[in-house]
Amino acid sequence: MHKGNIVSNALTTFGRYIILMGRTFARPERLRMFWKQYVKEMSALGVDSIGIVLLISFFIGAVICIQMKVNIESPWMPRWTVGYTTREILLLEFSSSIMCLILSGKVGSNIASELGTMRVTQQIDALEIMGVNSASYLILPKICGLLTIMPFLVIFSSATGILGAYATAWVGGILSADDLTAGLQHAFTSWFVWMSIIKSMFFAFIIASVSSFFGYTVEGGSVEVGKASTDAVVCSSVLILFSDVFLTQLLS
Repeated sequence: MHKGNIVSNALTTFGRYIILMGRTFARPERLRMFWKQYVKEMSALGVDSIGIVLLISFFIGAVICIQMKVNIESPWMPRWTVGYTTREILLLEFSSSIMCLILSGKVGSNIASELGTMRVTQQIDALEIMGVNSASYLILPKICGLLTIMPFLVIFSSATGILGAYATAWVGGILSADDLTAGLQHAFTSWFVWMSIIKSMFFAFIIASVSSFFGYTVEGGSVEVGKASTDAVVCSSVLILFSDVFLTQLLS
């Protein structure tokens, strides 16, 4: 019986999510207002996240380079192997999947708490009374804004991670820049960059839409807003990891 309730609740929640997305993707009533919100959300969700993306990517690139050097160093392996493995890890997983997991914590909680606060303070109800499609007005610019800026965040993340690897090789003296460059250039496949960007677009949609759903459907007061924010981050993270398996299999 307990399992039946869990399945029933999950299906109900999924149904409500699909209905909300149906309302969200309706044509905006005022395109001028939509563009204004779109630019604002692109700045708030994407541009404001560049700092944390660059910082984390730089240090992760440095750490990956050190770990690869320490753990796979062998007289039987070419010296460029460290650069090659660092590039593959950054491109295939870190700059798309792990970066989106980190952003789900920052961006997802931001979206859920903002919409949740609007719901409990009855601002969304006021929009509905005025005849505005509140789902499209509030959620669509967030989804479009994050989808637009995410490919740039992925590219910045990959580039900064490689800079971090160079910084470690230079400062720590663990590897020569020529060996690292040779590894980074060895058997480079441009499809891996596109694969990383495609995956990140799916993840961006998950973060924006799931977080918006949890915030938009809050019932209660400020305590429920905090709970919705937590649920949004947890659910987004699980869905990103789950979809990552299928997307990697599909795109590889």
